[in-house]
Amino acid sequence: MSPASPRPAGPRVVRVLLALAAGLLLTPGPPAGAEAPHSAGAPAPGDVWVATVLAPTQARPAPSIHARWLTRVAPLTSWGTPQSLLVLRAANGPEGAPWLLVRLGFRPNGRQAWIYADDTVLRIDPWRIVVSRSARRMQVFLHDGLRREFSVVVGKPSTPTPVGLFAIAAKLLQPDPREFLGAWVIPLTAHSEVLKRFDGGDGQVALHGRGGKSLLDPLGSARSHGCVRMANSAIGWVAIHIPVGTPVLIR
Repeated sequence: MSPASPRPAGPRVVRVLLALAAGLLLTPGPPAGAEAPHSAGAPAPGDVWVATVLAPTQARPAPSIHARWLTRVAPLTSWGTPQSLLVLRAANGPEGAPWLLVRLGFRPNGRQAWIYADDTVLRIDPWRIVVSRSARRMQVFLHDGLRREFSVVVGKPSTPTPVGLFAIAAKLLQPDPREFLGAWVIPLTAHSEVLKRFDGGDGQVALHGRGGKSLLDPLGSARSHGCVRMANSAIGWVAIHIPVGTPVLIR
């Protein structure tokens, strides 16, 4: 639970703070990892930290228990899957407690907040996804090296795929890969800038497969409502290899 009184950072959090001591902040641009020395427990170039929430925690605009409470972050997402969040920065608060600045999946796009680090477990994520709207292609990087590249369908001009730095929020296997959404839906921490509601949801953008009528829109086109559509074989590869919390840069 969130602390009633500040506690000093434990060894695990101290390693993260040292790894991010240069003031790492992920921003839209080429894939970049933590500027940290190559040592045990530190990420290699191209790697990032991901925090899996273990207990309900409070998200705040500043790394302090005295900062106002923005929202509650639960251990499970609305889909019932574990909540894993991309870490943008780490810091010790004025009370000496360790905090993490994380990307949230709420509107508006780009929303971020500080959560108490000891309410999470941290891991290093070596993966990175970059989606080019103009090229209509997705690139998948591992430790800053290009691993795979896929042709995709992006949003049409009236409902464009939003740009910015997002993260994978969940991975949802679909019951019938022949349906419109294909084999997998991989929601992102991104929302349409045009559609406030869509198909019963709040306009959340996802990577997903293709089936049924979505096959009428060829790969390499701009015809979606904002989601990024992929071949079922491609989305299946992403679902198997890429963990929740991985950064997704759309530009």
